[in-house]
Amino acid sequence: VQLQAFGGGLVQAGGSLRLSCAAAGRTGGTYPMGWFRQAPGKEREFVAAINRSGLSTYHADSVKGRFTISRDNAKNTVYLQMNSLKPEDTAVYYCASKVSDYSGTYYLRSYEYDYWGQGTLVTVSS
Repeated sequence: VQLQAFGGGLVQAGGSLRLSCAAAGRTGGTYPMGWFRQAPGKEREFVAAINRSGLSTYHADSVKGRFTISRDNAKNTVYLQMNSLKPEDTAVYYCASKVSDYSGTYYLRSYEYDYWGQGTLVTVSS
């Protein structure tokens, strides 16, 4: 599975961005997906996750109410809508997929994912 994340950029505090993660390869199946981020000098942290169908999602407390993960399985694409952005949201955002899924749930931990995209930089200015 190849994942390509895009949609990052520079935005002022309070603004919005929508990240996209397009998946290619191993067609015929959809997989649980997640978004993580890594700020300079910090460890990678969980942002949001979604199950195969898109009916179950989970968001980190730090983004709950501001960010929304969603997916369009017909397009093999997962989205992260980011509203009310804050300077502390500045980071490289990564999408990930878990192909070894048999439960239909979502996953919160980075080590549970099998494939990662290259990351897209989000910079929020104050």
